Amino acid sequence: MAAKTKKQRAKGDDRYRDVAQNRRALHEYAITDRYEAGIVLQGSEVKGIREGGATISDAYVQIRDGEAWLVGAHFSDYANAGYAGHDPRRTRKLLLHRREIERIAQALSEKGLSVVPLRLYFKAGRAKLELGLGRGKTLYDKRRSIAERDARRDAERAIRAARR
Repeated sequence: MAAKTKKQRAKGDDRYRDVAQNRRALHEYAITDRYEAGIVLQGSEVKGIREGGATISDAYVQIRDGEAWLVGAHFSDYANAGYAGHDPRRTRKLLLHRREIERIAQALSEKGLSVVPLRLYFKAGRAKLELGLGRGKTLYDKRRSIAERDARRDAERAIRAARR
């Protein structure tokens, strides 16, 4: 069997698709480190996520008793789950290496640092969550990032116009 092309994978294969993104986190925080974490899920949660029913914009990560927990994420119900459904807002355990958890816990002890989920995706059939360790931006930092983004966009437009 031939390998699927990138276009075929993107079209119908869940293994290579972002399910949810937290774009607000990139605006609110200056992200310094990124981590990939697995999530402990029930079967109905996985099917609900595959249907595109996940929201991570209000979620955050806590470190309790040497374990990482995802709090505030909403994974919608799977329509055909039957009696074995799940609580959409329950706290879910994150799967990270012990050293990564220790590094995150040490960073969280510093003032102003937070761990926020950046995106939820499938990798080789397993749900993964990309976490970002970042410092909250102030209002002038946000304005500066918007100005830089606009300047970059204008420069790209000028380059494209000059090529014509």
